[in-house]
Amino acid sequence: QVQLEESGGGLVQAGGSLSLSCAVSGRTSSISTTAWFRQAPGLERQFLGGIRWGRVFTSDAESVKGRISISRDSAKNTVNLQMISLKPEDTAIYYCAAGSPILSNQRSNSAYTYWGPGTQVTVSS
Repeated sequence: QVQLEESGGGLVQAGGSLSLSCAVSGRTSSISTTAWFRQAPGLERQFLGGIRWGRVFTSDAESVKGRISISRDSAKNTVNLQMISLKPEDTAIYYCAAGSPILSNQRSNSAYTYWGPGTQVTVSS
């Protein structure tokens, strides 16, 4: 089993930046990839970015393109998400996920086995 816990959510002003952290624990040797998703009310869960065997990959969706950075802190066993130029439409629950998806499926939420409880991010205008 792998346990995930997100932190760093809250209320952010439009135009500001966001920094979230995902603490990964348990049988981490059983996973290849840790990724970030988000879900706004009434919408599908959206892939944001991830790290697979140390290699970062991010979403090309126009809604987030160029605004996301993914990093890993090996000493703390965390995978971090930073997002800049926040907009009210970035309001969502942000989730951390982990698993061993095949390369062609690593942007799909159905490919991940483990999920954190999520952290709410609200962007005020």
